[in-house]
Amino acid sequence: MPAKPLAELIRFARANSPFYAELYRDLPPDTDRIELLPVIDQAAFWAANTWPDNRVLTGPLTDAGVYKTGGTTGVPKFSPWTRGEHADSVTAFGAGLVRAGLRPGHRVANLFTAGELYGGFLYIENALHHAPVDNVRLGVGGAAPNPYIADLIAGFGVQVLAGEPMKLSAVAECLIERGQRADGVELLLFGGDLLFADLRPLLSRAFPKAAVASVGYASNDAGLVGAPVPGDDVRVHEAFADRTVVELLDEATGEAITAPGRPGRVVVTNLFRTLMPILRYPTGDRAEWADGECRRFRLLGRSTEGARVGTVTLPTEEVRAVLIAADPDRHIAGMQLVQRRWDGRDGLILRLGHLGPPPADLADLADRLVEAVYAALPLYPSEVALGSLHDLAVEWVPRSELVTNPRTGKLQQVLDERPKD
Repeated sequence: MPAKPLAELIRFARANSPFYAELYRDLPPDTDRIELLPVIDQAAFWAANTWPDNRVLTGPLTDAGVYKTGGTTGVPKFSPWTRGEHADSVTAFGAGLVRAGLRPGHRVANLFTAGELYGGFLYIENALHHAPVDNVRLGVGGAAPNPYIADLIAGFGVQVLAGEPMKLSAVAECLIERGQRADGVELLLFGGDLLFADLRPLLSRAFPKAAVASVGYASNDAGLVGAPVPGDDVRVHEAFADRTVVELLDEATGEAITAPGRPGRVVVTNLFRTLMPILRYPTGDRAEWADGECRRFRLLGRSTEGARVGTVTLPTEEVRAVLIAADPDRHIAGMQLVQRRWDGRDGLILRLGHLGPPPADLADLADRLVEAVYAALPLYPSEVALGSLHDLAVEWVPRSELVTNPRTGKLQQVLDERPKD
């Protein structure tokens, strides 16, 4: 399905979708510039995008595939695609896989999650099928036991693993516990979440000859967003030419960001999706431009992701970077921020995953990590000194015991275990 001119998409959406008709009621009828459109309010969008009584769709569901997304948290959302829209999307995404490192004849184990209307496995399977190079597709799925996958890698000569970062790391941990490494794996394609630096040492031990690359940037609700950009920085993507428009907007003012290195929220417009139009839809992610032309952007994490303890905000990315820098021996193999409340005060637990037995110098290392976070975020120890918060605490757990979403397998970056009343 070819991309449509923006003006045509706007006219179509406001003529056929009650939601967009209401959203655009005060716009001139000939509006054709993206910056004149209001950014979609996600809460309003999904309140209107219900089943039944849908007010977002531009037509009936007569020939469509439906995916469901709930992300790491939140109420599941249903996202329909027409046959043509889906084919166009996975074809573009398949071309992106080649940019990420897929080579002719590669044997690919698809470890993404399947079932319950989740799109990960099906979408990647279709993208591989539509990729412009021959490949052998092994539909394993994310629920397959890690020992089975480890055996398959060796027995079938798997060269590419594609999956969520936590699933890839679980397979790596299984290999390491067996005293094995998979030298034949050439490429690890991750998607569904960022691949954080604390997982790199684990993956390198199990797959020493594998390059690591993003499978691409898409979501069940926003659809196609960005293609992977070859290079060492796996967070860099760019909009799919003639398919998507990506904007970065200042989180406080809503103004467009046009200079590299300044973080903003990612807003996407899809130029070929018409059943459920996506016009200036916030993806929920933050990014910064990686070039002066505002074509390539670097993902920075979720726009709302972080713990807030009392008056102190602790962004997950910032805390993770501090911990990695303070852990030169690479004991940390995963991190969660856990909010708890006891003795009348809030506190934060740094739950850290490890491989094998806990570090021998557990107490000393924990003290160093807490001191590093305090140095980077001095408001926290100030609040501790005032008696408002508990001191930071470190909780070591086997990497496999870090809490993940039971449906998608994504790592839960922040857990709030405080009482509900």
